[in-house]
Amino acid sequence: MAGHEIPEPADGRPSHRRPLAESADLPEPASAPRQPCDPAFRHGVVVGFDGSVSSERALSYAIGMARRTHSALIIVHVANRLPATVWAGCEPPVFVDVPDHRTEVLGLELACADHLAEISWVLVERGGDICHELEEVGREYEADAIVVGGTHGLVGRIFGSVAGRLARRAQRPVVVVP
Repeated sequence: MAGHEIPEPADGRPSHRRPLAESADLPEPASAPRQPCDPAFRHGVVVGFDGSVSSERALSYAIGMARRTHSALIIVHVANRLPATVWAGCEPPVFVDVPDHRTEVLGLELACADHLAEISWVLVERGGDICHELEEVGREYEADAIVVGGTHGLVGRIFGSVAGRLARRAQRPVVVVP
């Protein structure tokens, strides 16, 4: 048999492990889970925020919701990662993630906001698909709800809005603020 076998345990029970040669063909396990969240923010309200008018309305609604339920607010900014192509002579292009630094600006604006002074809140930055990242943060914090702003543009109608996609796939209540 190819590969190395893992010896049987000392207690004589058969091992459920496969030989190393077979296990090398298996896909790698998912990346390690993110750091556990602060217990003070568990069962809070997650809100997607990018500084747009619709996300400001969603933030206002989420603040009121967090106040009424005496819970914390988890503000999520999914940063735009701009793929930059780097050409090195005749080699194939390399794609580099270029952060947009918008989260830092939003964080400073939120820190100075008077309407956030009465509740506990945290700003979480993520990169990737907005729907996936909002749901992932909701899962990590065991959120009671996710609040997002609605899209009124042509792009949202053609490609599907974030709110619509999130409402179809989320495992927790989604509140769409028009």
